[in-house]
Amino acid sequence: MAGKVFRMIAGRVGLLVALALLLPVTVMAQREYSPNFSIGGKAGATLSRMSFSPEVHQKFTQGLTMGLSCRYTEEKIFGLIGEINVTQRGWAEDFAKDEAPEFRYSRTLTYVSIPVMTHIYFGSQKVRGFFNLGPEVGFLLGSSIDANFDYNNYQDVPNFPKPETFRTNEQLAMAVDRKFDYGIVGGAGMELVIKRRHSIMLEGRYYFGLGNIFKDSKRDFFAASRNNSIEISLKYMIRVK
Repeated sequence: MAGKVFRMIAGRVGLLVALALLLPVTVMAQREYSPNFSIGGKAGATLSRMSFSPEVHQKFTQGLTMGLSCRYTEEKIFGLIGEINVTQRGWAEDFAKDEAPEFRYSRTLTYVSIPVMTHIYFGSQKVRGFFNLGPEVGFLLGSSIDANFDYNNYQDVPNFPKPETFRTNEQLAMAVDRKFDYGIVGGAGMELVIKRRHSIMLEGRYYFGLGNIFKDSKRDFFAASRNNSIEISLKYMIRVK
């Protein structure tokens, strides 16, 4: 009789021990999230201007952006995004402020830009919101100018605004000295999952440049000449893992 009781108690103790050992495994299995890796392409538009010191009368200029993107998510709300883009930035002169609207000047700076951003997302399996933030580096591919006057000899152009009107003109013919650019980029948007492995992302993004495109020593004219850009893009992503 005692042996039967002992075996019964031992069996129940063994069951409790087994449950205790299985509980952490069960909890971890419930918390486990399968990492995924996605790749895709993007295209969009930019609105850009420069941060100049001394001030330059300017307005936003339009450009394009397109490139490739990859995303890796390790947690349910956290991941990383890296991109390789061709992005147009620059500025347009605002001659209306100088009461000379007949003149037109804009400069387009085309970069290979590489942002690496923290990706935080939230929402349902079908519709998600997200925030992106991180550093970006870029290399200037080319610079082009669109003007309806001779900007190399603007002093000889009739009715052209002179420095006496508190207008800065040195930038008009100044060559870009520094092709390497760097800054901080941040954005927010929405993602629509159309199938298990396919999604579309709409994002608004702002780039704040930290590097100057012109020389900035004490002997140089500009103390600051930094890129600033707003970007709206549409991205198509495919999960490959």
